[in-house]
Amino acid sequence: MLKDEIRQFIIEKFLFNMEDRLDDDISLLGTNIVDSVGILEIVSFIESRFNLVVEDQELTSENLDSVNKIARFVERKQG
Repeated sequence: MLKDEIRQFIIEKFLFNMEDRLDDDISLLGTNIVDSVGILEIVSFIESRFNLVVEDQELTSENLDSVNKIARFVERKQG
């Protein structure tokens, strides 16, 4: 499932598998799970895994600040 893949990537990449759970609505930036460089890593993951192009104007917290927001963004991009 889309959210599961996104959540697993974040847990492995940013929480170093030290947490096995991540609330899908938690702010990734607000809780310092990721920083601006981390957002770029998430974008790279999205682009390669889901074969999408993320435009500069789409790099917003509304699209990329939680598992749920990222999943909705990917779903919109996929049409």
